[in-house]
Amino acid sequence: MNREHINTAFLFIGLVLLQILVLNNINFLGYINPFLYILFIFLYPIKKLDSTLLLLAFLLGLSIDFFTNTGGVNAAATLFIAFARIPVLKSIIGKRDIDYNGIAIRKLPFFKFLSFIAVLTFMHHFVVFGLEYFKWDNMGIILLKTVLTSVFTIILVLISYTFVVRKK
Repeated sequence: MNREHINTAFLFIGLVLLQILVLNNINFLGYINPFLYILFIFLYPIKKLDSTLLLLAFLLGLSIDFFTNTGGVNAAATLFIAFARIPVLKSIIGKRDIDYNGIAIRKLPFFKFLSFIAVLTFMHHFVVFGLEYFKWDNMGIILLKTVLTSVFTIILVLISYTFVVRKK
């Protein structure tokens, strides 16, 4: 195992523990509960289609589901954004073909980085709350919780990103 695998394992375990022990106990105004664990998907190295990421994303979401008793909602949403990560990145960068070995999230300009995180965060939260409430009558609550929680999560991701990733 090299240093990258060890860092990935620590990030995975650290984010799961932080989410379960601290962030799941935060509930502002009854609508805002940050999901910082998706930072793992953003920080995972970019590769064309990495089945390891899909497996880790599923296990990450399943870990959160196991400890919060949410029945697979987080696993589905996390797996969805892990699968959608490359197409979203391509559309934000504006290129059809990307040099997967040469691109790193930390090297993106801030606005593109923010767009990447915002799109995936909104997608994740919409899937989570859509599966949680799963009725057309609840669309207002789904959208409200998606927007409020996404904004708070994006702020936390940006703050955490500065601590996790060192500029090189």
